[in-house]
Amino acid sequence: MKISKFIFLFLMAFSLTIVSSCSSNDEDDPADVTPGKLQLKFENGFSNLGGIVLNQTTQISSSWQRHQFSTLKYIISNIVLIDENGAEFKYHYNDPDHGAFIIDQAEASAGINYINLSEVPKNNYKKIRFGLGISQSAYLLGQNGQGEFWAKAKTAGMTWSWAAGYIFTKLEGKYGSTSADTAFMNHCGNMGNVTANNTPDLYREITLDLPVKARVTTSITPSIHMLADFNQYLSGATPITLNASNDMAMGSSQHLVNITNNLTAMFKVDHVHND
Repeated sequence: MKISKFIFLFLMAFSLTIVSSCSSNDEDDPADVTPGKLQLKFENGFSNLGGIVLNQTTQISSSWQRHQFSTLKYIISNIVLIDENGAEFKYHYNDPDHGAFIIDQAEASAGINYINLSEVPKNNYKKIRFGLGISQSAYLLGQNGQGEFWAKAKTAGMTWSWAAGYIFTKLEGKYGSTSADTAFMNHCGNMGNVTANNTPDLYREITLDLPVKARVTTSITPSIHMLADFNQYLSGATPITLNASNDMAMGSSQHLVNITNNLTAMFKVDHVHND
């Protein structure tokens, strides 16, 4: 009887091990290297006020200026996912037609703009890097090398002439000391071929750590939720005061270089969903 009971318990334990192993393999088969998907969420706001409502949300800068946005747009490109071993997956790098996106606050859904990436290699990613604007390498491919995105950006009002190129960040609204009643328009971007034109390169790349790894599999589509704190616009590392000399600025003047550098620091990853 004791022998029979021992054999019975052994067989039960063996069966449970097999079932558990099969279940684990079904959930994440190491041999399955089928690419998956990943979603990026961009939420624009002021860190002390929350989300931005165009023409309504009014902020007070470190220089005690009130300001609000009527237009808030920027270009994201050259997305790179970095895995736990430091290896990089570059998503259509320097290929604006397939790898550049416009974040437009007017098109946000419940305050969020979504970027959906496909054909992402199965992996555990711990960092993300992306460009603010369009790199010189991509721009110098010429208009034929990015015709689809150029047309999209032109429709969105994110271009000048082809010789001048793209508007990287487009901020418009009103400002003032006691009330926001004076119009401003700050459009940051490169002036064509920056080497040939001897102008500043305003393209910037930002690298962010993820609080938890984004696990891309065929059954898991991670969502990386990023916050963009637009307090950095006027109240960043270089405090900016709007006035008649800079409130209608377009291109890559020193004022717009300072804005670009401030905005580079506005991004952070709030959380990651592995669903």
